[in-house]
Amino acid sequence: MQKLKKQNTSWGNVANWYEKVVSDDASYQNTVIKPNLLRMLNLKAGELVLDVACGSGFFAREFGCIGAKVTGVDIGQELIKIAKQQDPKGVYLVANAEKMENIKSSTYDAAVIILALQNIKNYQNTVSEISRILKPGGRCVVVLNHPAFRVPGKSSWEYDSKQNVQYRRVDSYLTESSKVMDMHPGKKVFNTTYSFHRPLQAYFKAFYKNQLVVENLEEWVSLKKSDSGPRAKAENIARKEFPLFMAIELVKYEFRKRNIRN
Repeated sequence: MQKLKKQNTSWGNVANWYEKVVSDDASYQNTVIKPNLLRMLNLKAGELVLDVACGSGFFAREFGCIGAKVTGVDIGQELIKIAKQQDPKGVYLVANAEKMENIKSSTYDAAVIILALQNIKNYQNTVSEISRILKPGGRCVVVLNHPAFRVPGKSSWEYDSKQNVQYRRVDSYLTESSKVMDMHPGKKVFNTTYSFHRPLQAYFKAFYKNQLVVENLEEWVSLKKSDSGPRAKAENIARKEFPLFMAIELVKYEFRKRNIRN
């Protein structure tokens, strides 16, 4: 992976826009991630939950409605401000996911990090921190843009007119990389962040090194549908075949670790 200068990956500069997008009834957060995430977590009232890189608190608020006791942390002060405005009774802290100094060790029953680990340069530190704050037997759900099919700058939708097939073109997978991303394409103001691609083996090694065992893995597809146009049928088939997101359920176990090479 190429050496990079320090990169600001906070979404705080577009906090108001971000809150509007994720809260929209038609957003992927609402239609795809939320129902599946709640099912996977199966939270109980009174459980302590940490929402890592919580943004403006969209998911933290949902967990609170179930009766869970939620703490949300994010590096973006502007996002935390919105989270507190939306949920005055909630607990929201400005904190770097790579070093959550204000969060006590072995405290939480569950943690989530949703569409954020892929935007964190030192992801190993974040995984280590998640393991630190979880109780033994505590669980974590990580949601990623699917690493195999959504590689920033190296994957795209393509169409074979002869076969009437829409497919995913993937030009790179095993090589770790980073790409500057426009936070909200189409807007006149150009705000950027970084997205980091890593193959699954990189994440799985980081989990294992930090006593986090994969207990479940799911792949979630888009629910959007093309109703007209010559490619509608091909587009709908492709959406069902190539998942947008990957969800990884982890459990913290105490076990004797073997040496794993990077």
